[in-house]
Amino acid sequence: MFRRCLLAVICFAVAAFGQSFEAAAIKPNTSGSSSSHGHSDNLLINLENYSLKELILDAYSIKDYALTAPSWLDDVRFDVAAKVPAKAASEQIPLMMHSMLAERFGLKVHREPKMISGYALVAGKKPPVLHESQRGGSNTSSNNGKLTGTNVSMEWLADILSRLIRQPVQNQTGLTGVLDVNLTWTPDQADPTMDGPGSIFTALQEQLGLKLEAKKITIDTLVVDHVERAPTEN
Repeated sequence: MFRRCLLAVICFAVAAFGQSFEAAAIKPNTSGSSSSHGHSDNLLINLENYSLKELILDAYSIKDYALTAPSWLDDVRFDVAAKVPAKAASEQIPLMMHSMLAERFGLKVHREPKMISGYALVAGKKPPVLHESQRGGSNTSSNNGKLTGTNVSMEWLADILSRLIRQPVQNQTGLTGVLDVNLTWTPDQADPTMDGPGSIFTALQEQLGLKLEAKKITIDTLVVDHVERAPTEN
């Protein structure tokens, strides 16, 4: 999640014509560590010990379950230092990542719908009454069994729940508008999807009048058609 937040911050922090980084150095990381992190310094993006899979997920802003790709993408890791041109539009950063992956790793992808096991967010017997979005935009925060937010749409709530239970969640409530959320539950120490007293499933029904139903859902997936293990030389 931090990596996606980092790219979002960079998008708003930099202002590039075109769709490529000014320069990008990619080096194999053979530390053996499974942790990765990134930071930015002015117009320089530094990503350390990123797997090729993580680079693709971040570049296309998708979750793990929405990617169909070779399993070895988790096994190869890299350090990336990319320089953003001095005048970059915020929406150009992901496009620059796309170009870098295509140019350096020969990445070719396409999108297609896929039916997978997941959850549908649906309205319960007493669903919440949504209202028009208020000034200030949307804002959410989740920590240790508590989710709070203002101006939260059902699409956004489904996305947040997907992160919390680590499963795909699709909005099928049919509810439009936004609501303010103050949801509390007992954090499960084992499986976060196990229903029961105090679980996030129970809290969602009792406190918001919504339900998560296990079912097959159709999502848009990214399919990797071709990618090289090693990048071209810097």
